[in-house]
Amino acid sequence: MRFLLFPSLFFLSISCIKPSIKVLTYNIYHNENPYKKGQSNVSDISELIKETHPDVVFLQEVDSMTNRSAGVFGKKVDNSADLGTLTQRVSYFSKAIDFSGGSYGEALLLRKPNVVFRQKLPNPKGGEVRSMIATEENVGKKSVILLGTHLCHQYSENRMAQLKTIVEYYVQKNKPMILAGDFNFSPDSPEYQYITGFFNDAAVQFGKPQNTFPADSPDTRIDFIFLSKNNKWKVDEIKVFKNQFSDHLPVFGKIRL
Repeated sequence: MRFLLFPSLFFLSISCIKPSIKVLTYNIYHNENPYKKGQSNVSDISELIKETHPDVVFLQEVDSMTNRSAGVFGKKVDNSADLGTLTQRVSYFSKAIDFSGGSYGEALLLRKPNVVFRQKLPNPKGGEVRSMIATEENVGKKSVILLGTHLCHQYSENRMAQLKTIVEYYVQKNKPMILAGDFNFSPDSPEYQYITGFFNDAAVQFGKPQNTFPADSPDTRIDFIFLSKNNKWKVDEIKVFKNQFSDHLPVFGKIRL
């Protein structure tokens, strides 16, 4: 009986392991190192992506064919496309604004081609327009929404309106969602209190959340991975990488459904 029991228990333990997804969110400062003006950070960031093997990368402050990028690279480039090529991923860009002869916004890097949803976000107080970019991936037997964004850095009213648009999308889809990006608010803000009514803060769930900005002396946490409350998630790992490739620190998460 003992010989038969142990293989059965082993099979049971393996079959109960929940599927996982690895994510990385990073404000890349238009692929220029802010501490070394005129120097590209694309090689450093691509190496980090290759080392961490994320299933999805959420990127913020992405330039596409801007004159600013030409000042760094000697020609106009698409930041997310370059990172996609270097990391063997498919890049999807979401334009927020026209900028410097090209476009500026957010992006996703995925392992394979997929359908992507893009939407401009409201800015009732004016200022720079922001956007969100989303896709759906199968994680085990569940379809999970992956949504990246970069909220307004100027006005709380804009950030709240932008969060409400994201929550409306989440409620409409009614599926597990991972929401990540640069939110430009800290955990003591009204915006944080609002979004955590619908999403859990993965870093808090994992324990000992670390500051993410500015990279050379981080004293606040504005880059987050949020997990929708309509699913029971297990956070295996949250790691903030201490480097100075950008003015933000990248946040990596390994999450189980």
